[in-house]
Amino acid sequence: MALTQVSSNRCAGGFQKVFEHESTELKCKMKFAVYLPPKAETDKCPVMYWLSGLTCTEQNFITKAGSQVPAAEHGLIVVAPDTSPRGCNIEGEDENWDFGTGAGFYVNATQDPWKTNYRMYSYITEELPKLINANFPTDPDKMSISGHSMGGHGALICALKNPGKYKAVSAFAPICNPMQCPWGQKAFSGYLGPDRSAWEAYDATVLAAAYCGPQLDVLIDQGRDDQFLSASQLLPDNLIAVCSEKKVPVVFRLQPVSSNTRLLTDQHDSCMLGLRPQLLLHLLLHERSHQAPRQVPQRLISHHRRCQSPAERPPFPGNQIPQL
Repeated sequence: MALTQVSSNRCAGGFQKVFEHESTELKCKMKFAVYLPPKAETDKCPVMYWLSGLTCTEQNFITKAGSQVPAAEHGLIVVAPDTSPRGCNIEGEDENWDFGTGAGFYVNATQDPWKTNYRMYSYITEELPKLINANFPTDPDKMSISGHSMGGHGALICALKNPGKYKAVSAFAPICNPMQCPWGQKAFSGYLGPDRSAWEAYDATVLAAAYCGPQLDVLIDQGRDDQFLSASQLLPDNLIAVCSEKKVPVVFRLQPVSSNTRLLTDQHDSCMLGLRPQLLLHLLLHERSHQAPRQVPQRLISHHRRCQSPAERPPFPGNQIPQL
């Protein structure tokens, strides 16, 4: 499939590029960003796929996160796709910031008028990896996935639905139990219909309860001051409880946010930016997951040794969804 290069910039010794292509899954033109580390000039490299959150494009992560330097150091190709189809001329696709354009929720829609174009799950797990492997110096057997917010939800479900496909999964402030939160209920009812049993295939908490695949390293960082945590949009405790019961190794860390992000009005995004120093740890997780098999460290067996229990966490003020 032909790629059209949109931009190319030298960065951290490698190249930060953006490409456009015609998607067979989404029936529209799609853009994705790809960072090629210096190592990619001579060797095949593992790939980390980054899924962004609501309203984002392929630009958000590559301009805000500062991932290029650690990716260059550890020889990781980082791919950041767009978050939905665009320009499909579907009635209502641009009316809401949390549904339609910029809010594909990484599902395969089954309902009209969305089902023809809104197939982000298949795009992320099938079409895009084939495209990346065919055009860049990747090691197809060394692939991992990460994301933020809606993208964290996407990363978790892609890994849990495809045992063994991804060597590791990590997320910043993910939507962990979308069937139980307003964002997820709105998206799932629109894309998947009223039958809640159909929603279960795209809910990380439900999928974790049924997971029986090979060892999967899971790392989640959550900002303590995230307004959507207090608004019950993210629900990490539900996922953690299931993972603990099913002995799915997960490290969950409730993090303070650095003071320099307080100037941002959206604490959900600022939590991710405030956790920027933690991105190195996430990239290290993805790099090391591609190395030779190893015994699982005891510290990864239970999340309780690496995070506060729900009872120990301070209360969060308010219970209404903030207006953006």
